Amino acid sequence: MGRKLSLSFALYFGLLLGLCFSASAQDAKSVLQSASKAMGDVKSIQYSGSGHVGALGQAFTPGGAWPINDIKSYTRTIDYGSKSAKEEMTLVEPTPIRNGGGGPFAGEQKQVNLVSGQSAWNQPGNAAQPAVAAAEERQLQIWLTPHGFLKAAMENNATAKKGKGGTVVSFSEGKFKLDGTIDSQGMVTRTETWLPNPVLGDMPVETDYSGYKDFNGVKFPTTIVQKQGGSPVLNLTVTDVRANPDLALTVPDNVKAARIPPVNVTNQKLADGVWFLAGGTHNSVLVEFPNYAVMVESPLNDARAAGVLAEARKLIPEKPIKYLINTHDHFDHAGGVRYFVAEGATLITQEMNKGFYEQAWKAPRTLDPDHLAQSPKKATFVTFKDKYVLSDGGRELDIYRLPGDIHNVVMSMVYLPKEKILIEADDFTPPPPNAPSAGPRSHAGTVLLYQDLQQMKLDVATIAPLHGFVVPFSELQKAASTEVSSASK
Repeated sequence: MGRKLSLSFALYFGLLLGLCFSASAQDAKSVLQSASKAMGDVKSIQYSGSGHVGALGQAFTPGGAWPINDIKSYTRTIDYGSKSAKEEMTLVEPTPIRNGGGGPFAGEQKQVNLVSGQSAWNQPGNAAQPAVAAAEERQLQIWLTPHGFLKAAMENNATAKKGKGGTVVSFSEGKFKLDGTIDSQGMVTRTETWLPNPVLGDMPVETDYSGYKDFNGVKFPTTIVQKQGGSPVLNLTVTDVRANPDLALTVPDNVKAARIPPVNVTNQKLADGVWFLAGGTHNSVLVEFPNYAVMVESPLNDARAAGVLAEARKLIPEKPIKYLINTHDHFDHAGGVRYFVAEGATLITQEMNKGFYEQAWKAPRTLDPDHLAQSPKKATFVTFKDKYVLSDGGRELDIYRLPGDIHNVVMSMVYLPKEKILIEADDFTPPPPNAPSAGPRSHAGTVLLYQDLQQMKLDVATIAPLHGFVVPFSELQKAASTEVSSASK
């Protein structure tokens, strides 16, 4: 008798749950239909304006807000049917200039970012540059727009429930879960989702829409604020909206054929037991000690970290990587740190970074589980305030915090006094040998680095940069003097 009752209850509960889901889906459909009518059903849309853009993962202070550049002009055109979008913006250096990361530039910087289906590319000038890794997010961003959200929700069996500020509609688009709030006027006021990030894990992406206005029969927000990882990446004031513009994108052949290239790690011996590991956009340096090895920097992500570690094991197969030195917390330089933690390395970093990493690493990593998520291990840290020295078996390695750095408040550099090698990140990026450019790329941070080295009285013969190519110290001197001369004109 008890089994029959249990079975009956299970069937009843399942039926009730199914009815509730059906009712929720039906509610969502009516809410979406009403919202589409209120906002105006469009096949494509174009909106323009100006505002600010934040550089994700480039905070001046660990855990701080992303640094801001000003958007002089912005236009985004979306065709929902072909799943295509074209984003055009002109950035200008903010006034006053704010501290923080990102690539420094002078004057204006124009960007054209495109996506069509699963293909993404950038269009600087007339050349199409494949942006394979950006395709997934750019496609997702189409469905985070107000009208895009309504269309995607209608096609993906959305459900609805009452929430703060109105009705919360939820659905999944591929591996991504999307939530959107629709107010009593039928306006989409907020969309939420999550993106995988090597540092932040399942990173929240929250977009708020406000100040709706009628643009020739189409309702559209005049203020758009998107936050990623809790800090704004876009703050846009919309001044013009066009309904149903033409956007016929043809994916270039080189973009169709593009694939994410395999990780390439090369090695260049700088001195006995010191190797420069390059082959990509970011570099690392391997330093051998009598019974162990030290890796300086693990950038980008797990894939790069795995390649760097594999190369290190080829060079020094019998010695473990005991320490990983991290110069600063910017995501492109910290994205592979967790991989080395999973491999048992102790992380040496400036003391302000420790709390940020510990907090960030608590986040779930369901969208793209990394090596540490798959092989959980408690991170061990060695932290320092201004200087830390590793000395063993005649080898000395000095780590200095750079005072007054304008790229990151706790930026650190590594110096090998016996070999006279300086390892630095971001402040000086030497171009390839015999490059057609006028000289090494430099900026205000290059001058400050040179001045710091003079004040610290470090005897440097070789620069091993974590971007760019190994050069003699004279190249830093030249770049710093060029920047000073340009600034004085």
